Amino acid sequence: MTSLAFDLAHSLPEIVLALGALTLLMLGAFWADKRDWIITECAVIVMGLAFLSIFYPLGDRAVIWDQAFVDDSFGRFMKALVLIGSITTLVVSREYMARKQIDFFEFPVLVLLATLGMCMLVSAQSLIALYLGLELMSLALYVIAAFNRDDVRASEAGLKYFVLGALSSGMLLYGASLLYGFAGTVSFTGIAAALQGGASIGVIFGLVFVLAGLAFKMSIAPFHMWTPDVYEGSPTPVTAFFATAAKVAAVAITVRIVITAFPGLKPQWQQIVVFGAILSMALGSFAAIGQTNIKRLMAYSSIGHMGFALVGLATGDEQGVAGVMIYMAIYLLMSLGAFAAILSMRVGDRYVENIGDLAGLARTNGFMAFVIATMMFSLAGIPPLAGFFAKWYVFVAAIKGGLYGLAVVGMLASTVAAFYYLRVVKIMYFDEPARPFDRVNWEVKAVMAVAGLAIVLFAAFPGPFVAASAQAAAKSLF
Repeated sequence: MTSLAFDLAHSLPEIVLALGALTLLMLGAFWADKRDWIITECAVIVMGLAFLSIFYPLGDRAVIWDQAFVDDSFGRFMKALVLIGSITTLVVSREYMARKQIDFFEFPVLVLLATLGMCMLVSAQSLIALYLGLELMSLALYVIAAFNRDDVRASEAGLKYFVLGALSSGMLLYGASLLYGFAGTVSFTGIAAALQGGASIGVIFGLVFVLAGLAFKMSIAPFHMWTPDVYEGSPTPVTAFFATAAKVAAVAITVRIVITAFPGLKPQWQQIVVFGAILSMALGSFAAIGQTNIKRLMAYSSIGHMGFALVGLATGDEQGVAGVMIYMAIYLLMSLGAFAAILSMRVGDRYVENIGDLAGLARTNGFMAFVIATMMFSLAGIPPLAGFFAKWYVFVAAIKGGLYGLAVVGMLASTVAAFYYLRVVKIMYFDEPARPFDRVNWEVKAVMAVAGLAIVLFAAFPGPFVAASAQAAAKSLF
């Protein structure tokens, strides 16, 4: 196999997404408006093909495109999560976008382009590849955040995300330039080799700026300020996309860069990760208590959960990385189920978002109430649901890594967060019924059912499969 053929073979998911996005963009431009829904269906098929191409047998690990990207088990695992989040976002968006009269063909194309950027980001093996993937993802996300351009809240969300995102990109780029200047290379493995003899103050500054830029994409405190407003203002399917696929990609590249490029600087980056984890867990637990809008509540919840995920990364070892991967897989399931339920909160032609609108839901829609209760209990980490195992894996890794204080803070924060999750359950099961919600399409119901079933039965299946896959994939980073 020639070098070009080898590189192309190991880039199949990205090639499928890129060709699909270009083809659908041309088709959408020439088809009539009434056929816009076909573009969404085709985009789902393209992503399905990209998902299948991940599992094409090509060996364990390959560094491709002149050491700019790497195809390994870790990348494949995280790409699979990204594509699951993207596919589900498009599947549940159809009815919402149609009712809001914003079902334009550009939306699925932008989701495809953002997903392409995420896959590039997950596989990045150099600072330039990291920045290319990050910007391709971010530019598409800026647009879809404000996709409902006639809605003031959506326009405000898009503008806030753009301004703060540009600031974070600048910080990351400045940090990358510092690292290149002091290490003399943009390759992650090259940086690791150059820093074996120790790091200068310039390298430490570069590391801090790069991690600050990535913390923005993960919405880690104190770089979380955009999250509540953007989650609330964006169209709900877009919020689901932000909370799932985008988070997975940002966590994946953060794990890859600290483990691959800075193994010799563990004491330095560990301090940053521990600080971000503690601040995010505390903020996510306390700031969500007073929220009345369920999308804002999910925003603060996501900040807290990213803090829990960083608990595993703080250990810097194989078990900790496996814990992060398992956590992100379970978090993806919980978020998709929760946002599918939020998309079911419709009265007539109006989508409602207040937690009070869920009052008495158990008496008007038992299935929906059960799914939301399952997601809330799981997000709180109550056994035997999947959310308990997510926290179990990262806390066990932290304890084995000697980070006892971090594990204790995580457990206390989880206890506080349980209050606002259980409050939602109390409102659904014990308050007087509000006006019942209208029926939703089968796609949203299917996502709720599958997510709920997977959360309840996680210990039996798919738990063992996910854990084994994550542990095997984590080895590829070491």
